[in-house]
Amino acid sequence: MIKKLLILLIVCQSLNVFGQEKIWEETPAQKKERMQWWTDARFGMFIHFGLYSQAARHEWVMRKEKMSVEEYEKYFELFNPDLYDPKVWAKKAKAAGMKYAVITTKHHEGFTLFDSEYTDYKITNTPYGKDAIQEWVDAFRAEGLKVGFYYSLLDWHHPEYTIDRNHPLSPENEEDYAKLNKGRDMDIYREYLKNHVREILTKYGKIDLLWLDYSFPNPHGKFAEDWDSAGLMKMVRELQPEIIVNDRADLKEYEGGWDFTTPEQFTVEKWLEYNGERVAWETCQTFSGSWGYYRDEYTWKNKRQLLTLLIESVSKGGNVLLNVGPTGRGAFDPRVDKALAEMGEWMAYNSRAIHECTQAPEGFTAPPNTVLTYNPKSKRLYLHLLNYPTKNLLLKDFKYKIKYAQFLHDASEIELTEPYSHWMIEQEFGENDINLVLPVTKPDVEIPVIELFLK
Repeated sequence: MIKKLLILLIVCQSLNVFGQEKIWEETPAQKKERMQWWTDARFGMFIHFGLYSQAARHEWVMRKEKMSVEEYEKYFELFNPDLYDPKVWAKKAKAAGMKYAVITTKHHEGFTLFDSEYTDYKITNTPYGKDAIQEWVDAFRAEGLKVGFYYSLLDWHHPEYTIDRNHPLSPENEEDYAKLNKGRDMDIYREYLKNHVREILTKYGKIDLLWLDYSFPNPHGKFAEDWDSAGLMKMVRELQPEIIVNDRADLKEYEGGWDFTTPEQFTVEKWLEYNGERVAWETCQTFSGSWGYYRDEYTWKNKRQLLTLLIESVSKGGNVLLNVGPTGRGAFDPRVDKALAEMGEWMAYNSRAIHECTQAPEGFTAPPNTVLTYNPKSKRLYLHLLNYPTKNLLLKDFKYKIKYAQFLHDASEIELTEPYSHWMIEQEFGENDINLVLPVTKPDVEIPVIELFLK
């Protein structure tokens, strides 16, 4: 009887009855090692660049303004980003403290920035005439940055791609979907999609990251079966075994179907979890509202907002992918340059509190108006002063945990003293608390950071 049960168990395991379907097998230790560079990096650049950059009013302009393929053709015929210089882009990303970058090889509009043998709707057939992705990969690798590709599963240009609720031609009436999709064949599009992904993962050497975008289930949406996401992901893993992939192909229930989750334009409250376990995550964010270049958009985040976003994300175990939408001529908006320079100015002195850092261990509680990050390799804790305190800062239950404190930006010592109460104010403190004596004048740093050396 026991022998029969063992045989049944082995068969069930081989059929994966008790667990997730497997796309890729690796141990938790192997996955951690594969993702370590990304976990350490914490900060990357997203780049949305395409025909919509000329419209300069949102990367979804084709959908928002219900343009037909014929109407949108004018952008293809004119596309000539003569100022495109990815070497300049790469230097700006590196100076801002970014460690990796992801570029749109193809967005929803269907236009490719790479020279594909499967479509004529590509950059080499525009006045620009060159493979922009090859130039980009070479430039970013030369600066020591990891490279990643965004690829849109959606395609508003391909004639076989079925019209769904996000398509520019999506109808008002339910019954019109069938009429509009008569003669369209998603089987043909699925093969086209796989051929494209195979191209971008075989033409440019090792690719560190793949950003697939995106599934949107019913009604009149698309999900894993529409893309053959499982087959697509198996191909991706085989072509680039060390690649890191996001979670937007609707493969959450598949082992090896995704590596990290992607809260978009969202500040998380705590380290994100899936099925009760912490997972790798990355928030993708814009300087303003849109991802593509938007000339008349003025809701831009300021330096403090951007730095706080980065600090708080790292403090909860996450990454930030901050987006740039280059202009139709291939240059960065001056507002982007200003924001990147400001972040770079802070990162030049404080990157030690971001790179290789994560959430503080249990037992360390940040004082009010501060945020903690922690480097598990150096075993140093970083206290980010979002609001600068007046002279004294009480650290509760820190007394026997830290041996030295200094400002990170200039390595100047900060005095550690026993806590005390002002003669007019009773302040509660315990025997394990300690006080930091800070200069009255705030250092000339947007958000000062205190580096705490642990015992």
